[in-house]
Amino acid sequence: MPSYRLSALVVPLVLLGCTHAAEQEAHNLVGGNSESGKLAIEKYGCPSCHTIPGIRSARSKVGPNLDGIAARSYVAGVIPNSPDNLMRWIKNPPAVDDKTAMPNMGVTDKDARDIATYLYTLR
Repeated sequence: MPSYRLSALVVPLVLLGCTHAAEQEAHNLVGGNSESGKLAIEKYGCPSCHTIPGIRSARSKVGPNLDGIAARSYVAGVIPNSPDNLMRWIKNPPAVDDKTAMPNMGVTDKDARDIATYLYTLR
């Protein structure tokens, strides 16, 4: 088999492995389900304000781009980035920072955990 064919097969498999590893790491850290998190992101309308990698419709510039959020030091620039703080922010941003433009969307505990799990795959 020519080497270009082999690399055409290997690269997608390596990327799939990286994606799976990131999902597993996020699950271990946060305890939610990243696939359910993607659905919850759509359900709560997050794409109307944010660009979110992996969410096809999420290309907005109202709120910050969430690419690389797992590697950031702070959530929304106001609290240290930890699973508990990210879930707290997702559930009720104005309770964390009364000057935020992000509204309380009524996100449930389970959905916040799943959304945070998905966001923690974004390194």
